[in-house]
Amino acid sequence: MASGGVTATSMILSALPGMVGELRAEVVDYPRKKIAQLSDLKPDTQVHFNYPDKDPLHSFSFLVKLGTPAGGGIGPDRDVVAFSALCSHMGGILMGIYQKSDKIAGPCPLHLTTFDLTKHGMVVAGHATESLPQVVLDLDGDDIYATGILGLIYGKRDNLDPSSA
Repeated sequence: MASGGVTATSMILSALPGMVGELRAEVVDYPRKKIAQLSDLKPDTQVHFNYPDKDPLHSFSFLVKLGTPAGGGIGPDRDVVAFSALCSHMGGILMGIYQKSDKIAGPCPLHLTTFDLTKHGMVVAGHATESLPQVVLDLDGDDIYATGILGLIYGKRDNLDPSSA
């Protein structure tokens, strides 16, 4: 049974001459922005910031020290993470809606989606079909920097183009 799938895939790919070799990943240079200091963080308290730009409508983000290891987490306990504060479904604002007992953001005020912050912002429940965009973090001494975004921020066609909102 498995060999049939491999054969079908091979036939489809061979029918697309030249196309397979032309697939390329796009590398994007996000700005490096200092957003907090590790020593200032209080467990389960959100720190709000704008990233990747200063767009007041589409760059709301938050950082939180979860107190438990998380996907993409930084720090000695790998528990500091950051995400876009806009729900990936329809852009409801998730600032201040953090459930510390479950380590989730939400429910979104629009359609009640919740996101697991320990698992890269994965959808737990609700209408969203995509994870909450995660801000890539870098720790340099005590300084925490935002250095990228995993996923597309709601309302944008390009995370780095403020005119695309």
